[in-house]
Amino acid sequence: MISVIAPASKSVSHRMMLGAALAKGESHLSHVLDSVDLERTRAVLCAAGACITPCGAGEFRVQGMAGRPQGGTEQQPCDCNVHESGTTCRLLTAVLAAGQGFFAIHGAGRMHQRPIGALVEVLRHVGVAVQYTGQDLCPPLLLHTKGIAGGNVTIGLEESSQYLSGLLFAAPLSKQGMCITIGGKSIVSWPYVGLTLQALESFGIAFRVESLEEGTWQEQPWRSLHTVRPHALRIHIAPAVYRAGSYAVEGDWSGASYLLAAGAVHNQPVLVKNLRADSLQGDKAILDILQRMGAEVQVQAEGILVAPPAQGALQGISLDMNACPDLVPTVAVLAAFAQGTTHIRNVAHLRFKESDRIAAPAQELRTLGIQVDEHEDGLSVQGCAPRLPLVPAGTVLHSHGDHRIAMSLALLGLAGRQPVLDDPSVVQKSFPTFWEVWRDIAS
Repeated sequence: MISVIAPASKSVSHRMMLGAALAKGESHLSHVLDSVDLERTRAVLCAAGACITPCGAGEFRVQGMAGRPQGGTEQQPCDCNVHESGTTCRLLTAVLAAGQGFFAIHGAGRMHQRPIGALVEVLRHVGVAVQYTGQDLCPPLLLHTKGIAGGNVTIGLEESSQYLSGLLFAAPLSKQGMCITIGGKSIVSWPYVGLTLQALESFGIAFRVESLEEGTWQEQPWRSLHTVRPHALRIHIAPAVYRAGSYAVEGDWSGASYLLAAGAVHNQPVLVKNLRADSLQGDKAILDILQRMGAEVQVQAEGILVAPPAQGALQGISLDMNACPDLVPTVAVLAAFAQGTTHIRNVAHLRFKESDRIAAPAQELRTLGIQVDEHEDGLSVQGCAPRLPLVPAGTVLHSHGDHRIAMSLALLGLAGRQPVLDDPSVVQKSFPTFWEVWRDIAS
């Protein structure tokens, strides 16, 4: 058996850092993920008035800005470089809009092609002047704000649940509170909203969640909301002050997915520690996916143990991955080890991530002779079992500048030859120690 430790949750780290920076007083954060994306979030929060001091591995002392992000002048706006972090960009665009002054929000790579128009429309509705300084409906942006009025707003989540998460963090800073209704035609990545509500609760922010039942709005316990219908859910948040305190970040099910998947195809079981079995993270769905494909999964006191099927190979299955889109590259590569076809659907928004996460895994798997069909909202992978998806000598696979593509392709090395990647360093974005951990599995 191989034993490894999951990294700290990137999604939870962002949210806890944001809550501490908005609080009044000093907070202490532990087990925070130290990655490029989190560096960007910290840098922007410090530029807006927080003081964040490292005090050990994954530990930070945060002097909050008491809910008052401070911008610059029109001639010299507060410089907010989000690089390629979509979470930093979308959550902080809403939060900075609740501050005072001018904020220039910009990034790198595909960030200036990633949509943000639905969020901008809401911010304009609550009194913020937002100017697109590049391509319409995408960053870079210039915000000019005197705070947000609040009131009733509607946000669509077809493109990203981060729009709602950003507004939820901004709502307590508004002048009159906010009632946010979910609109649009569909909802993606709902579990991430649960992580946001959990963070708000941790920092002492009260809220009320209501769903529309037979024409009447009825209060609902938010933890019980597993499926949400557009135009049938709203969240009320009154003006409030974030509460400083000591907070720890749980392990990351997204980063752990590669390690858990390795156990399903390796010649040894893999035990992954530092994961909460009761986590609200949507990517905990990897356990159900592995079990449905035939892997043996055990939830133990010290971690999650995954082993290959007791008999035969993994089996191809059909999956709606709308609630766990970050798992798609992992599952696409895992499907190459299976018998039969794996169908992945309802993830059309993946084409607008750090890479096109539908086209990128399809392209790399085809390089190895694996049959992959792309669809508008997903892909189908024809598994190789009982053969293995071997990497020919001299083959260079491409990460597409995307940390999740790079880490998922590492699974191919468990069939024999470890693939050579054009840029293995992209894992710095979310799991800087990935290759060190992976050596324990692949060696």
